[in-house]
Amino acid sequence: MDIDVYKRYYEAACTFNGVKRKAAAVTLSSRSGGGEITYAVTVSFFPHRTKDDFAVSYDAYSEKILFSGKGRRSKKKEAVYLNSLTEAADEAANAIGGRIFWDKPLGEEQRA
Repeated sequence: MDIDVYKRYYEAACTFNGVKRKAAAVTLSSRSGGGEITYAVTVSFFPHRTKDDFAVSYDAYSEKILFSGKGRRSKKKEAVYLNSLTEAADEAANAIGGRIFWDKPLGEEQRA
């Protein structure tokens, strides 16, 4: 089962595959099954050509695994991972040459 624990869009900068990207979807997700769980931060940069354009393109995508092992979903673990979200997302963004502008969100955060 995949659950987006946290998701929010931010202004961003990245050029990937020759396309300029102006926004990023940042997600903390949990994937569980068979007594195993993985927590990961993902960043997906997309063009955001107009203020209403949230068509995320998944070619400019990067992921940082925060935990993978035995266990199940835990609100306590998720609180710790949310505290390190910006650092982990910045590492993922840097891996593909992108930058997230944390002080410029493009809407409200979504939590599960």
